[in-house]
Amino acid sequence: MPTNKPFRPAKRKMPLRTPAFAKQDSSVATATTYKLQKLLAQKGLGSRREMETLIASGRVSINGRVAVLGDRIGSEDRVQIDKRVIRFDLAERLPRVLLYHKPEGEIVSRNDPEGRPTVFDKLPHLKSSKWIAIGRLDFNTSGLLIFTTDGSLANRLMHPRFEVEREYAVRIIGELTTEQITRLTTGIQLEDGTASFSQLAEQGGEGINRWYRVILQEGKNREVRRMFESLGIMVSRLMRVRFGPINLPPRIKRGKWLELEEKETRRLLSLLS
Repeated sequence: MPTNKPFRPAKRKMPLRTPAFAKQDSSVATATTYKLQKLLAQKGLGSRREMETLIASGRVSINGRVAVLGDRIGSEDRVQIDKRVIRFDLAERLPRVLLYHKPEGEIVSRNDPEGRPTVFDKLPHLKSSKWIAIGRLDFNTSGLLIFTTDGSLANRLMHPRFEVEREYAVRIIGELTTEQITRLTTGIQLEDGTASFSQLAEQGGEGINRWYRVILQEGKNREVRRMFESLGIMVSRLMRVRFGPINLPPRIKRGKWLELEEKETRRLLSLLS
């Protein structure tokens, strides 16, 4: 769940820790686990379906007990097939995760016919894999971008069925009316379907400029801008400040990136498991 602390672009205060994870239930475990049948299949012992059949037959055990479908294992667990011990190097399976503070004026694409700057130009080079962008930000939008080497992690954060929250700071000219706020939070009809903010809060401003904090649970193309534009309101600045459980750390300057440490990556994986 997001923190209740409001976002104020001019005077943003966040704990000086990296990365800044959104507030979570303290009861969530931090140990990373993996699906047993998936690891057995990746070990080259057969297809995932064959491994599920093997587990169902009762021939696989975890720490001396018979495994069942749905079991997950961690680095400390001992897995056997009959009397054969199966060893996994789970440390090698830990994905790399980068947080990038995208400035306005960059595209989230490796190639651009117009030759515009791309976010991938700023990322560290990989020899045996590639960076996968988790979600996109348009050319004129700034803020948090997450990159990973793990396609499953990217899918877990992006797929609509998981309803992962995206939080934005939005600056407009003028002030929303009560009717406009109601429409934005109950449903705006766009050409590709209905969209709505799960939360919308006024955050103040100076002069004719007003800031709002909005949260939605999907990532359609230019969705935030289009929702405001459908009401005749132009967005003068848009910044993503949170994606799922990760806030944009204030320590990351525009155009710079930060890689999660092993402990932080494991915590992220556990929050999404």
